[in-house]
Amino acid sequence: MAKNSLGLIELTSIAAGFQVCDTMLKTADVDLVLSRSICSGKYMVMIRGDVAAVRASVTAGVSTGNFSIVDSFIIPNLHDAVFPAISGAIKPAAMEALGIVESFSVASLIEGADAAAKTANVHLMEIRLAMALGGKAFVTLTGDVAAVQSAVDACARVIGERGMLVNKVVIPRPRAELLNEVI
Repeated sequence: MAKNSLGLIELTSIAAGFQVCDTMLKTADVDLVLSRSICSGKYMVMIRGDVAAVRASVTAGVSTGNFSIVDSFIIPNLHDAVFPAISGAIKPAAMEALGIVESFSVASLIEGADAAAKTANVHLMEIRLAMALGGKAFVTLTGDVAAVQSAVDACARVIGERGMLVNKVVIPRPRAELLNEVI
């Protein structure tokens, strides 16, 4: 089976985060992508695997985490651009437009970034997850103005449905100096 599904649980407790991670790994055949504390004293666990394994793992983790759960998700067919954007910033040669979407939760932001990449022909540049951000997360993306607007709207809609949207911005023809701040 393809391991193209992603699951994440975000918690208010670091201790509960370790317990949830252990439960998730023992529940199903999944790969641990990330398990760490994040800003404002939260913890996140990210796993990857086939859809059924990720679903079982996240369900068990949410049950174990109980009152400590901030947010969670299961993305059945993750867009290929999401992992490189989480791993680090991808510097584009040029930008016709720059889109930024900011969220109060890591989980909702990753879901939104996946929706953005699936909605329009854009390049995800970076998904920054809660470090030095007070627990928030944001995604930067580029492409032509119409595509960026469409992707930003899709991303914001997903995040907004969970009540986690902080802000969204589309900047047509950003100045070159801005790239130094983005990357």
